[in-house]
Amino acid sequence: MKNRIFFSFMVFCFLFAVVISKAFYIQVINKQKLLAYAKSQFFREVKEYPNRGNILDRNGSPLAINVHVYNLFTIPKNKNASFYSQLKSLSKIVPELTYPKLKSLVQKRNKYTWLARKVTLSENQFKKIKKLDGIFSESHSQRVYPNRELMAQTLGFVGIDNTGLAGIEFSLNKELKGDYQVVKYIHDAKGRPIKYETRSSDEGVADVQLALDKEIQGTLESYLKEAVEHHKAFRGGAGVMDAETGEILAIANYPTFDPNKASDYSQDFRKLAFVTDPFEPGSILKTITVTSALEHKVAKAETKFFCENGKMRVQNHWVSEAESHEKFEWLTVGDILKFSSNVGTTKIAFSLKYPKLRQTFDKFKLAQKTGIEVRGESKGILSYKENDKVRPLSLSNISFGQGIATTAIQMLRSYSVIANGGYLVRPTLLKHEKSQLKPENRIISESTAKKITKMLVNAVHNGTGTNAIIPHYEVAGKTGTAQRIATRGGYEGYVASFIGFPVNVNKKFVVMAYIDHPTANGYYGNVVAAPIVKKITQYILYKKKDFAQFAKYDEKSNKTNLDEVQMQQAATQKAFAPGYMPNFIGLDKSSCLKLAQEINIELDTNGFGIVTRQSIPAGTPLAGNSNLKIQFEAPTYAE
Repeated sequence: MKNRIFFSFMVFCFLFAVVISKAFYIQVINKQKLLAYAKSQFFREVKEYPNRGNILDRNGSPLAINVHVYNLFTIPKNKNASFYSQLKSLSKIVPELTYPKLKSLVQKRNKYTWLARKVTLSENQFKKIKKLDGIFSESHSQRVYPNRELMAQTLGFVGIDNTGLAGIEFSLNKELKGDYQVVKYIHDAKGRPIKYETRSSDEGVADVQLALDKEIQGTLESYLKEAVEHHKAFRGGAGVMDAETGEILAIANYPTFDPNKASDYSQDFRKLAFVTDPFEPGSILKTITVTSALEHKVAKAETKFFCENGKMRVQNHWVSEAESHEKFEWLTVGDILKFSSNVGTTKIAFSLKYPKLRQTFDKFKLAQKTGIEVRGESKGILSYKENDKVRPLSLSNISFGQGIATTAIQMLRSYSVIANGGYLVRPTLLKHEKSQLKPENRIISESTAKKITKMLVNAVHNGTGTNAIIPHYEVAGKTGTAQRIATRGGYEGYVASFIGFPVNVNKKFVVMAYIDHPTANGYYGNVVAAPIVKKITQYILYKKKDFAQFAKYDEKSNKTNLDEVQMQQAATQKAFAPGYMPNFIGLDKSSCLKLAQEINIELDTNGFGIVTRQSIPAGTPLAGNSNLKIQFEAPTYAE
């Protein structure tokens, strides 16, 4: 009896399992059929983005905006008379889409087919197209740059899918593009195409406001283009930076491009070489070498170095001045910067030694990326580490800007340190409400910054940078004329540069310009680049009220008051009244001979170096042909 019950139970379980399995199998089959059916009905899915965020300048002027365009497509599954009738209607609504052209697009297709992409339609055209059976329209926003070439390399451009590919469009693509919505096209039960859409999230796009000023930018680009064409150069670059906040007020390279037609231009024109391409800075780096000497107390502003009459042998090479006629003897540190002496800078570097110089380079973050919001920024090239054994010739070259490669944005940041009193700030293309300047960012003392500023004012008003002088203003700056690295190695041509800033203004800002490979009308920094900086700086000071000046200017004498800087004249210049003995103290031999010849007196010299004593006191009336005894002694160097 028990066996029969057990057997019956087992048969029941088996039959139950068969029934359940069959039901499950039928359910799986039905589900697969359902999915297959759904798949067969689905024919297109796209991700659509809302209007891309606008890009504005610091004053709210539009730089990158959107316009509505449309993509038109169809599904030529049933190409009957009615279908072709709809195509004819479309050609009448949009005349540029001729019926023969539309017919040729669909003849050999039975899946969705593009009829036109990114076409501009009026509201009336759009409404008429929506009434056509089997013709679909997708609304898109197309990026437009209303100012064309203006700020092009900074703004960048977008691809066909409105994704940023360069510049700010790339680096801030996530903020500008926002979140997408999914649009699906399926067939209904009667085979008619329908669409539905779902939004992925409620987060939208954001506008981006740049630190750049449209008016300053336009002026900068105009003067830069003028200079590149005048000097028949390969290209040029210029930038303006707020020295206290790090905000970039203007920046560009020329030649440039139109981002509305980006694909028509070479990659060389589309990149912001001011940030991406390193070059040997040349003499504009001498300012950092001198700063290092003052910070490490290796020398003072008045310390004198013997400059070897313009030519100095280092290892098996000769270090010479830029001009062969320059036969400098004793120059102060300030005069070395003023006259841009290669030999004098080498002497400073030899006293400083490479480890200390490298420490200063690291503080200024040379050969390091600034972090500016541009794709492809270069960090530059500096081969030697702090504790490397650097040969004397290499140290000499590095001290005056050869054998080291920096970007223009790095040099703009470095001079901002001097302009703002010793603080390192991060360059930024974005407008900020609060200053980035923080006490912990100080890298040199305020005293050193002031001394270097005075030297740079003297370099402009009495030295190599006279073409940057602006009436009624004190301008600090430095010229650079560096050999240009050729594509296949070695050197070919020059890079002329100038970097400077006005002193005693409401807002401290630094301007830099360089011309790469000028081949006509000069190649020196003072001739080629200084006039660009002068014109840009003049525009800012004269046209922008928020940069109102506190210029020191003596209208009667028509001379700018250089404060203490004017008192610190070069060793080659000594004022004297006619008929009276001048002051020879501090002059070198060459200057003594020149001055003596001017006042027609004879010299009896003794010793070597600079004048420490003269037999006839300065201010004594001259009686006929006087004979003056002067004593030379070697100068005392700071420890």
